[in-house]
Formats: sequence, C-alpha cells, structure tokens
Amino acid sequence: MTEGLRPDGTIAREGALERVPEAFAPVVAAARKEIGAVFGPDRLHSAYLYGSVPRGTAVPGVSDLDLQLALRAAPTAADRADARALEAALDARFPQIDGAGALVTSADVLLSEAERYDLGFFVACLCTPLLGPDLAERLPSYRPTSLLARETNGDLGRVLPGWRERHARGEELGRVVGRRLVRTGLTLVMDRWGGWTSDLDRSAEVFASYHPEWAGEMGRAVAAGRSRDPEAVGVLLDGLAPWLAAEYARVHGEKAPR
Repeated sequence: MTEGLRPDGTIAREGALERVPEAFAPVVAAARKEIGAVFGPDRLHSAYLYGSVPRGTAVPGVSDLDLQLALRAAPTAADRADARALEAALDARFPQIDGAGALVTSADVLLSEAERYDLGFFVACLCTPLLGPDLAERLPSYRPTSLLARETNGDLGRVLPGWRERHARGEELGRVVGRRLVRTGLTLVMDRWGGWTSDLDRSAEVFASYHPEWAGEMGRAVAAGRSRDPEAVGVLLDGLAPWLAAEYARVHGEKAPR
C-alpha cells in the first residue's frame, strides 16, 4: 500500500484514539470531559483531536494538544472565549503538553462546498473523532491531487505579508511558520509523489527528493516548527517562504477566495 493511502488510493485517516500515547491518555480524557461540560449538546455538534497526539507520535513536555470543535451554529465571541479558557485550563493542568489549541468552527462550514477540499479534508483525514457524530461520514474520500494541494495550501502568498508584520512586531511564530511551510512543501509535490504524511521529518524528506536545493531550508522549517526561534523565522520568511509561494502558484494555482 502506498504511504498514507488506503488500498483504493484514497488518503487514510491518520489518527485514532487507540494510538494516543499512554502519557497523554489523561489529557485526552480531561479534554473530552471538559469540552462536553463547557459547550454542552446545545452548542456542540462534535469534537476532534488532530496532530501528534492521535497519530501516536507526541512527546511528553514537547507536544501540544490540538482540538477541533464543530459547533451547531456560527461561533460567537462567547464560544471563542470559552475555547480560550479551555485551552488555558488544560495547559495549566497537564505538564505533558506544551500548550493546547482549540479551533472553533460551525459544522455547516466544515461541510460546505467551499471548504470541501480544505476544512472538509482536514476533518475527514487529519482529525480523530472525540465527541459526537463524525462529520467525516458526510464527506467524500480524498486523493493526493493538485486540486487538494491548491485548496489546502494555495494561499501561502496571501498570508506572507501578515507573517512579516507580526514577526517585525516580535510575535513568536516559529511553530506557525515552520509547520505551515513543511506542510506546503509536502503538498507542492504530493501529486507527483502519490502519497500522504503529516510527519514533519517525512514531509521534509519527500519534498527534498524533488527539490534538493531547498533541503537545508526545509530542515530549518522542521526545526522552527518544533521550537520558538525568531532568527529561524526571519530566515525562512526571506528565503524558502517566498519561493514556495511562487512555485506553488505556478504549479497548482492559488486557493479559491473564501
């Protein structure tokens, strides 16, 4: 079977609750309990884990906890405030995680036609069900195509100016910039490679097999994605990021505006 794919060539869901490392089991149990208590069935449609914890690769004290909350209605300011409070409480309670993050989106948006090859793909393939009915049952199967590449990461050129402004203000962007550049590098070559992975090191390795001239900078992006190194971010924003944005637009086109 090709890496990351089912026998029929579609992208396999990469996480599962049974893959959660033992050290993180109490964190996941607490997250499930607190999400249900804070949001309740009237507000919450479903909740998901994503990232290294459900993939089984999380490192205690280093990895963060990533959550996606699907609400029954468009998120309000109160919903977002409750999510931030939940993040802070989990981070303070569990030394196993280096931060927690909860994305808050309506179920309707996650299922929408506009998001079919972006947030829909994210839920169906990169998220692991934690609470409530699984939205993936209402989404299609996905293949590593140029369309998927364009709609997931084809907006890099649009986000670069904002990153530069935030970096100039001294904001910590290592994980944001590093991880996004690695994912964009992988999806740039995904349709030629014909597989899928979310692993940072493997993504960088696959990218470098097609663009060895950028292997060093992609390795720097991997390191930035795991650290808080403002110097590395500056180098990436001046080198790899603008090249990747331009090459991505040339190869796959730009993501459709939302």
